[in-house]
Amino acid sequence: MVTALADDSWWYDLSGVNAALVDDGGTLTLVDTGLPWHGNELIAGLSEAGYELRDLDRILLTHFDFDHVGGLSAFDGVDVTIYVGERDAPLVTGDQRPPLGNHKGAFQRLVSSFLDVPANDVVPLADGDTVGSFTAYHTPGHTPGHVCYVSEVLSLGLLGDLVREDGGRFQPSPWLVSYDTDSVARSIRDFAERAPDFEVAVPGHGIPFQKNGSEKLADLAATL
Repeated sequence: MVTALADDSWWYDLSGVNAALVDDGGTLTLVDTGLPWHGNELIAGLSEAGYELRDLDRILLTHFDFDHVGGLSAFDGVDVTIYVGERDAPLVTGDQRPPLGNHKGAFQRLVSSFLDVPANDVVPLADGDTVGSFTAYHTPGHTPGHVCYVSEVLSLGLLGDLVREDGGRFQPSPWLVSYDTDSVARSIRDFAERAPDFEVAVPGHGIPFQKNGSEKLADLAATL
């Protein structure tokens, strides 16, 4: 089931992990894809929002993690392009494996054996690159190639696992699921300073904010 956040954006609550659907000026965009068994829910959500699978144009990934890229295989054979931060792109394509020398990387390597390499084109994004109305912001820490996306036109921020919602506020990605929490804190401060204001904010976990999203992020940044 999808929940409307605004006239042009919808939230998927996939049993504790989030995805989003955005009509970006007539270009339909899916943001993150949940776990491997969420493919049917993602496709059903298109219909609930008034679209068909053939309407989907692109997939934006905030980062490489089992619970954010797992549903990609549901779109094999669909004419969509996948976009992801340049440092996580080789993990999505299977050209590299996560590092064993980091606790998060070791876990990623363990579970990535259950992921299929997507059949669609994968385009790496650098900091400041644009896709439609979205600008990519390199926000490393949770993963080395983590990115957030902001559409100033839509007043929408897609925050992935840089932060998570907890009790009506944002919290930084914790040590257990992050490569480097010092980098997480730096990324939050940097992103809050550089990104334009946005109302709707969709984190990778927890409840999205429909108002004052960038203010909520700035509140967290001020404590770090």
